[in-house]
This record gives sequence, structure tokens and C-alpha cells, in this order.
Amino acid sequence: MSGSGAPTTVVDGSGLRVAVVAASWHTEVMDGLLDGARRGLEACRVTDSVVVRVPGTFELSVAAARLAASYDAVVTLGVVIRGGTPHFDYVCQSATNGLTDVAVRTGVPIGFGVLTCDTEQQALDRAGLPGSPEDKGFEASTAAIATAVTLRGVPIGGRVDGPGAALT
Repeated sequence: MSGSGAPTTVVDGSGLRVAVVAASWHTEVMDGLLDGARRGLEACRVTDSVVVRVPGTFELSVAAARLAASYDAVVTLGVVIRGGTPHFDYVCQSATNGLTDVAVRTGVPIGFGVLTCDTEQQALDRAGLPGSPEDKGFEASTAAIATAVTLRGVPIGGRVDGPGAALT
């Protein structure tokens, strides 16, 4: 199971501004992911948030890039289910590379809640719906917030000392 060994990342994100960008394909899965992201925001005490809907997973990167300038973290949610053409590979690679680029280029944490599944059932199992064993919307939201909280104390170009600190 992909969720085994997941860390607990619920932190106090009070005062953070968080944008959630959600694709529109696969309504049932996306509704679950979005509800999970909202639960994550609430668990981390984030009260300043906005939800932006885009047509599909491919469009997440451009929306995240625009929102990163105004928010402390951006949570991205999408789902791509494998079909009989290479479309799956292109969209998954584009979303992964695009969102990674936004995070690295802007320094704004991006919560990666993009499901890349072989079947619709795999997506439903990860969507945080009643009976789903995993809640990837919640995980993406809390990971982005935890990273933003961590980076609050990291000076740009500065050094962080302590266990596991490798930023210089």
C-alpha cells in the first residue's frame, strides 16, 4: 500500500495563506480530494484559503505558478487514469515537471495531490471518500502547510543548523 509509513504532518499553519487548485475531471474523485484538502487546512488551523478550479491536471502548473506569487503554499489536486493511449504519460510527466518547477523557481511549497492511477478504483481508493483507505487531498494539503511552516524559519541564503539540516 502506498500510504504505509506516511508521516504525521499536521502542524499549526495559523496565519498562512493557502491556495488550492483542483482539476475538474473525474468529479467523484475530485470532490473527495478537495474535501480532504479542506480537512487538512482545518486540521492545520489555516483560515485564509481560496479554491481555484481548472479544467484538468495539465492546467494545474500554470494556475499554481500564478498563485504562488500571492500565497504561502499551493495545494494541487488532480487525477489521471491510464487509458489506451500515451496521453496518460504525457499529462503525468507534464504535471510533475511543471509543479516541481513552480516550487523550485518560486520557493513556495506545492502540495502534490495528483493521482496517477491505472484504474478508476485505484483513484477512488485514494480520494478520501467514505471507505477509502487513503486521503491524498488531506496529505497534499498538510504536506504543503508543514513545508511552509518549516520554511518560515529558514532565512533566504542563510544556514539552518540542527538534526537533519542541510540547507546552507
